[in-house]
Amino acid sequence: MTKQANLEKVTAQIKQSCEKSNRQQADVTLVAVTKTIDVAGITELYDLGIRHFGENRADVFLDKTRELADKDDICWHYIGSLQTRKVKDVLPEIDYLHSLDRFSLAKEIEKRATKPIKCFLQVNISGEESKHGFSKEEALSFLQEADFNFIEIVGLMTMAPITNSDKELHHVFHELKQLQQEIHALQLKNIPCTELSMGMTNDYGIAITEGATFIRVGRALVSDDNMEV
Repeated sequence: MTKQANLEKVTAQIKQSCEKSNRQQADVTLVAVTKTIDVAGITELYDLGIRHFGENRADVFLDKTRELADKDDICWHYIGSLQTRKVKDVLPEIDYLHSLDRFSLAKEIEKRATKPIKCFLQVNISGEESKHGFSKEEALSFLQEADFNFIEIVGLMTMAPITNSDKELHHVFHELKQLQQEIHALQLKNIPCTELSMGMTNDYGIAITEGATFIRVGRALVSDDNMEV
């Protein structure tokens, strides 16, 4: 399938999931994950109207932002685990960081930032050892004790387990939504926590029905396979 056909299919799924959950389609931001495509592929998606792009490796991210610097309306999302030593290079180029997953990273961002940095706190809702992020209890404790000057916690992010169980996916995304509402209600300094970054190619439809406001979709957009999404 062409990227245009892929985008039409993804857009239709977003619309369907929004209608199912009585939400507005405009409330869901599609972030195109471009780790498997080059600048030409990104440009193709850009020409189709996509403006939000996500990368997960610092060096590749920096190369692509440089090559696409003329497209100044691109909104760049860094979605991978960010090494502390790369913070100073990546911060000037990002609009959103989806992977604030540890105290040491927050400390380095506060040290290096010269402008407000929109961050999603990464929460390991499923408790899988292979996944990065705070537990629910750690997230609450960390944010209640935080005193951010540059970091703005716009919301929470999670990665769902790889599973064929829709029930399990609903549970994980629902728990993140509940935590987001709990943190938002605390009205903490620089922590509006109104957004939810959750849902990828295999599960973004379910994530939307549970309240996702940002979905991170790669394979369903860029694959040439005639796949179901």
